[in-house]
Amino acid sequence: MLRAHIERFGAAPDGRLFRNQKGNFVDASAYSLTWSRARKHALTRTELGSKLAKRPYGLRHAGISFRLYSGVDPAECARRAGQSIHVLFRFYAKFLDGTREQANRLIEQSMQAWDRVSKGPGPAD
Repeated sequence: MLRAHIERFGAAPDGRLFRNQKGNFVDASAYSLTWSRARKHALTRTELGSKLAKRPYGLRHAGISFRLYSGVDPAECARRAGQSIHVLFRFYAKFLDGTREQANRLIEQSMQAWDRVSKGPGPAD
């Protein structure tokens, strides 16, 4: 979605992706209205009724939480977010659903790999 936006609208010389109709900064007083309109345009009715991207900062939460859920090392997630691991877990990790199941799958995969390595090649090998 972001790539499509950049392809269609480009970026301002200073790197901003979102501008008002005149190409200037989005005025702070219009920001909430602009964000609300963008949500209505981009989300389904069900998504719109949820808290999904209720505020622009929610996108940051979603991105960081998604990386954590995907198994990206927490230290790397924190580095990319520009914060400490403590802050990462204090504010982001609690929003993850299904982390216990994901952790169990990763542990099981590692145990199976360890088992294969520790057994070594069989007599027929």
